[in-house]
Formats: sequence, C-alpha cells, structure tokens
Amino acid sequence: MTDTLDPLSRRKVVWLTLSMTASVGLPPTLVGTGDLFQLLRDGRPRTRGELSSLSSLARSTITARVDALLSCGLLEPVGEAASTGGRPPTRFALNRHGRVVLAIDLGASHATVAVSDLSGAVLVQRTIDCDIADGPVVVLDCVAEIGRALLAEIDRSRADVAGVGIGVPGPVEHATGRPANPPIMPGWHDVDIPARLNQHFDGPVLVDNDVNLMALGEFVTSWQSSQHLLLVKVATGIGAGIVSDGRLLRGALGSAGDLGHVQVAGAPADVVCRCGNIGCLEAVAAGPAIAAKLRRGGLDVEGSQGIVDAVAAGEIAALQAVREAGRDLGTVLATCVNLLNPSVIVIGGKLSEAGEYLLAGVREVVYQRSLPLATHDLRIVSTSAGTQGGIIGASAMVIDAVLAPGAVDEFVAQRTA
Repeated sequence: MTDTLDPLSRRKVVWLTLSMTASVGLPPTLVGTGDLFQLLRDGRPRTRGELSSLSSLARSTITARVDALLSCGLLEPVGEAASTGGRPPTRFALNRHGRVVLAIDLGASHATVAVSDLSGAVLVQRTIDCDIADGPVVVLDCVAEIGRALLAEIDRSRADVAGVGIGVPGPVEHATGRPANPPIMPGWHDVDIPARLNQHFDGPVLVDNDVNLMALGEFVTSWQSSQHLLLVKVATGIGAGIVSDGRLLRGALGSAGDLGHVQVAGAPADVVCRCGNIGCLEAVAAGPAIAAKLRRGGLDVEGSQGIVDAVAAGEIAALQAVREAGRDLGTVLATCVNLLNPSVIVIGGKLSEAGEYLLAGVREVVYQRSLPLATHDLRIVSTSAGTQGGIIGASAMVIDAVLAPGAVDEFVAQRTA
C-alpha cells in the first residue's frame, strides 16, 4: 500500500513524527484523535494493536478513536494482518480519496488549477492564459469556475473540498491571505482572497506567494533530506522561497525572498526597474531584460520562452546573455549563501529551461564569492518539480493544515456531533 502512494504522503514532518513516536511512544494525555491520526498519515497500514503500542493508549481508547476516524472518512480498512491466533486483526490507513484539495497557481500571464487527493496526487488539472492585471474579481471568478468544472469532471462536489491553496505572484500576508502592495498585481492590494473563494468552495482558503509554494513543492517532492533549501524562480520576475529547518520563512509581512529588487553591483546606471529603483537584479537578469538586450543586438526574441527557444537553437548571443544573467544572479545569491547557509539552491521558472547555461553562470560566481564553509556541501541544481512545483506546494500547504491534529479533532467533532 505504501508504495502506491504519492511521495507527498510521506513528507518529512510525518517521518519525524513517526520516528519519534515509534521510539519513545506518546503519553496518553498528549494523544487525541488528531494526534493518533498522525501515525497513519504516511500511508502505512497499521492495526489497532500497533497503534496502541505506538501511542501507549489503551486498546478501548484506540478502538473508539479509530472508529471515529473511520466514520468521518479519514481512515479506511486495508486488509488484515497475519493472525497470531484467532481472528486476523484489521489494518487501517489514510483514506486519501476521502476528500480533495483545490490547488491554484497564478502567474503574471497564466493560471493553473488542479484537484488533488489527500496524499497530494493530482487527479485533474487545467492551465489557461490569464492576465493577473485583469484584477481580482475577473481572475478569481475565472479560476473558481475552472475549479467547479474540474470537480464535476471527477464526480466530486463542493462539500468534498477539504481546502483551497492558492499562490499569487506577489507578497502576501499569509495569516490573512491578503496581498501586500504586489508590484505586478494592480488592484490586488489588501484584497480578501479567502472571502472571495469561500463564496464558491468550502474549507479553509490558504494564500501564499507563488515562489514560496514552488519552494515547498520542491522540498516535499525531492529534498526531504535537506532541511535548508533556497528556491529561485527566474522568469518575468525573480523571487525566492526560503525553507529553513524544514519550514517556510515568510518574513514579517510576507516579503521574504524578494531577490528581484536587490541591487546588482556594477549594473548600468541607466537600468531602471519597474519598482523605480536603479540596477535591480530583475531589471538586468529577468526574462524581459534579457530579451530586450538580445533585440538590441539584432536577435528577434520575445519573452522568456523566446529566450529558451533561442538557447535551444544554439544562438550564440542567447547563450552568452543567459550565462551573463546567471552571473548577475550568482552575485546576489553569493550573499544569500553566506547569510542563510542553504544546503541546496534550486533554480526554477521558465528560464531554468535554458539548461546548464544559466546554472553555470550562477555556480561560477557563488562558489567563487561565498565562504568556503557555506559552499562545502552546497548543491546548485535545476528544478525537478518543474511547472508543477506551485501546484504541489499549494496542495501540500492545505493538506498539512487540514490534517494537523487540531484540525482533525475539530473535523471529527463536527461530523460526530
């Protein structure tokens, strides 16, 4: 059963919980229904006897709590264990199909909507062209309509939605789900995104910066063994998501990781960024800046995809421009490496599809200018989650929230009242 589950169901936080409880057990006073449920989130089937050993709870208490989780649809029976005499005991595991999660990834010019199960496996997905500058009413109503269509496609209803996760291309006050002066999202400042989406879907609506969710998606799919990760998205803009000690760092107002507006040493004095400052990393190394530079040199290139295509075609000017952008990015990341000491830097976004040319420029400067101790075990790699990172991260964010001990206790109480 474990091998059939999506890797997201075996996130490191669950592994750590299991390893601790398996070695020392949990005091009965600390194990409620939600706490007991955490022992089954890894997808490994367990019997009531095994749960009793792990939690130190009496078999009668285990039976009552397992029955409550079964009646709420959070657990399901998955066969029987070998008998040691008498009737074989039943095993139970997470019912990953019991409820679904709606995951939304908004970019500057696109929107991806997906429905996943409780293990994080994507069941159905759709991507459309969508201009974030059209404003929150148009964009949110559009993705809500797509979400309803996707639910209908897999015969699920609004009541089946455990929660909604959405990433937006700008800083977000995570606690309230409201964007905070996002530069490329006119009309979105302080908009109550959760309230708007709760008109269409039940469950909590969690909002975060799109790069944060890309970092979370990358972490849970490929880098569970690395507690310190820096994900850098290089596309129309440049931003970073920071994972430290296995947790996202968002900052006081959600603007942590805004690398795009760090000044690049030696940048031309006439390079004005859309934020109004001069010499920002985004103004010299993001997709539009590279494309403009190539056009000035006579190469007809539009946007990040055009740059990737030119690199794939072997255009020398494009290869040189992308590598130079990597060096500019590396200049800023060298400081980040000294400050944050990540174990891995993941380069994502459309320009990461340019292959090793961007990475080579980044590595060239980072390994040269960062402290030797900070780069001793540092890996600088391209994204493995690719364009799915934001969707995977949005789904993981919601799953960890709705399957947390307190949330499970509340859900069980509501269903059994």
